[in-house]
Order: sequence, then C-alpha cells, then structure tokens
Amino acid sequence: MNPITLKLQAEPLIRMALQEDITSEDVSTASVMPGPARGEVHLIAKQEGVICGLDVFAHVFELLDQTATLRASVVEGDEVGWGQELAVVEADVRALLSGERVALNYLQRMSGIATYTRRMVTLLAGGRTRLVGTRKTTPNMRIFEKEAVRVGGASSHRYNLSDGVMLKDNHIDAAGGIAQAVAAARAHAPFVRKVEVEVETLGMVREAVAAGADIIMLDNMDHATMREAVGIIDGRAEVEVSGNVTTENATTLVDLGVDYVSSGALTHSAPILDLSLKHLRVFG
Repeated sequence: MNPITLKLQAEPLIRMALQEDITSEDVSTASVMPGPARGEVHLIAKQEGVICGLDVFAHVFELLDQTATLRASVVEGDEVGWGQELAVVEADVRALLSGERVALNYLQRMSGIATYTRRMVTLLAGGRTRLVGTRKTTPNMRIFEKEAVRVGGASSHRYNLSDGVMLKDNHIDAAGGIAQAVAAARAHAPFVRKVEVEVETLGMVREAVAAGADIIMLDNMDHATMREAVGIIDGRAEVEVSGNVTTENATTLVDLGVDYVSSGALTHSAPILDLSLKHLRVFG
C-alpha cells in the first residue's frame, strides 16, 4: 500500500480496530508483562497462498510501539507455502501481545482475498478479458480489500460512488428509461467520466447501444444470451459481464471475449489465509 495512503486513509481505521479490541487495557498482557521488555515473534504460514498486507500488519505494531520493526523474508504478492516463516516482528513484548490479533486479522483477510483473486486471474488468463473487483466490500474495510484485489492481479471496478457513472435498474427506473438515464448522466457528470449501463435483456442491450453508453454490463445472463449481446454491441461499447462470477464458473466466460468480468466474490466470499504468530521470545 502506498505509504501516504497507509498514513492518511488506513491508519485511522487501524486505530479504530485497536480501540475496538482494547477498551481500557489488555488484561492478559498486563498480567504477565507489567513492564517494558524487548522481544520478537515469528510469522508463520499455515497454508499455501498469496501474501498481502505486510505493511498494514507492521503498522499495527508501530502504532503500539513506534520502535517496532518487521524483518520480512517475503514481499507483497509472493506465493507462500505451509510452514514457511514469512517474517519476524521485534518490539516491546506488550505491543506484540496486544497487537497480535488485529495485525493477523488484517493480514489473513487481505492475503485470503489476494489468493482467491490470483486464482481467478489465472482462470481467465489467455484472452483480452480483465478481472475487476466490485464495491461488495466489508464496511470500513474497502481500502484493505481493494488493495488485496490489486495485489492478487485484478483491477478495481469503482472504488466508490464518486468514481464513475453506473446506471443500474433502479437508476433507470428513476429516470424513466435507459435513454433518459444516459442523457441525464451526460448532462450532470464530468465529461471525463464514462457512463456504464447495466442490462438484463437483449432489448435493454439495444437501448443502451442506441443511447451511446460507454460500457454495457451484461448482468446475470446465460451464456447464449451473452454471446448474442456481444454481437449486438459489435464494438460500439466496452462490454462487462457480471453476476455470481466465482472460481467455479469463471472459465466458462473466457470464450466470450468481453472487456471485463466483475466479481463481488473476490471480496465477499474469499476465505482467509491461515497465518500465525509463534515462538515469542523475550530478550534478556
């Protein structure tokens, strides 16, 4: 993660996570370690996957002890194996004990998303189609989850509602139709914003093309209908496929030759990567 982004955007959220976990004191740590002492603990992988979030992981301990250091033997995006030692964290033992769960929560979640994303990117490889992640993220976790999608090899659809125009079914209903919705977007949105229209039928595809949409999203269509829709669009707009795309069915979309496949599963369904902090040693 960019250091400025980590400091300005991620750090307040990390502080909130620590405040959630320590409301007055860490009773367990205060019991066994009443005073300062230097120590180290080892980060171990307990399954295979893609590592992501090392800077966030380290920053948790830095917020508790500004002298904390991370000596990592891997970098962001590396594939790691079961039992592999990934890093050693050195800090005040009290910071190591109190920050362990929050640090691991971030690292396991981000690594799990990066692992799932890498798998789907591999399944879609070989064609022109780009995989993109959606806004189906955990509240207050978007900055971390979107970063994990990037490290996994995919792009972001929209980071938030300010990034672009996406006219979904309810927007179209509110405007009175696809033509009206696209015209309203052209009149209101900055000229640098592309206008995307979500469609569910071939009739809506034709309307979106006629309205001059920049991107047409084929939402929850069967394969034959998507293929026909691509023919109707015929290069007059970029094409995105969406709707319940997972690692189980991603390969069925490769032959369509669309520009983008978007998947909410990258963030809402990826399991964590199992990691652990072990072998804590107190110096002296």
